[in-house]
Amino acid sequence: MLTRRIEEAALNAWPALQQMLYDGWLLRFAEGFTKRANSVTPLYDAHIELWQKIAFCEGCYRERGLPPIFRLTPFAQPGNLDRALAERGYALRDPTWTLWLDLSTWRGPPSSMTPYEERLEPWLALYARFSGVGTDGAAWAQQRVHGQLLSMIPGRRLLASVADGECTVGCGLGVLQDDLFGLFDIIIDPARRCRGHGTRLVAGMLSWAARQGARLAYLQVTEANTAAQRLYRRLGFAALYRYWYRIAEPLRCIQRSS
Repeated sequence: MLTRRIEEAALNAWPALQQMLYDGWLLRFAEGFTKRANSVTPLYDAHIELWQKIAFCEGCYRERGLPPIFRLTPFAQPGNLDRALAERGYALRDPTWTLWLDLSTWRGPPSSMTPYEERLEPWLALYARFSGVGTDGAAWAQQRVHGQLLSMIPGRRLLASVADGECTVGCGLGVLQDDLFGLFDIIIDPARRCRGHGTRLVAGMLSWAARQGARLAYLQVTEANTAAQRLYRRLGFAALYRYWYRIAEPLRCIQRSS
C-alpha cells in the first residue's frame, strides 16, 4: 500500500533522538523539536486496552517535560482513537496533507536547476537564517537538535540550496530511501519569495532524485500553507492522505509546526 510505504519512509527520513514501540504505537522523543519527532504515531493493530495505552504514553512524555502529542492518520489504529483523545480533552492542531508525485513520468519545468549540495553546518546556518530562529540560547538549542536529527537520517541525504546570482536565497532537505524521495525543510528567504526560487529549488531536487533512481516523491504541507500547496500542485503533486495532531496541552518546548 502506497500510503503505508510513504508513512514509514517519512518516519525514517525525520528520525527522533529516541523512540520505542509499544503495542503497535511508535513513541518518539527529540527534546521537543518538532511535533513530528515528539509524538505518538499509531501504526499497527493493538491489543492493550486503549485507555491504558493512552495513560502510558502520557506518562512517558510528561516525565520528559513534554506535552503528550498524538499524530493521527486516517489509517491509525484503533479506529476510534481520534474520538477517544477528543473526549479526553486533546485539541486538534495542524491538519497536514501528504502529497505525492510519480517521478517516472514527471518532466520538470524549464527552470529546473542542479541543486548545490551543502555540508551540514552551512546548511543549518542557512535554514536558521531564513526561518528567523534568532541567536539566543533557545535558538542554539533548536539548531543543535536539528543537526542531530539530520545526522541520524538512515537514507541518502540531499542538503540543497538555490542561489540568485551570487546570493543563496533558499534551501531544502531531500531524503532518498529505495525508490522514494521525501522533501522536507523547504524554505526561501522571506525577502525573496514569489520570484520562482521555490519552484527552481524543488524542481532541481526532484530532478536530482530521478537521476538517482527515485520513482516516487512525497512531501508534507499544512493545510494552512496555501502558497506552498499551490507551488507543489503546479509541479504535479497530488493529495494522498491527510494527518493531524491531537495535543493534550499548549506546547512549552522548542518546536516547529511540522
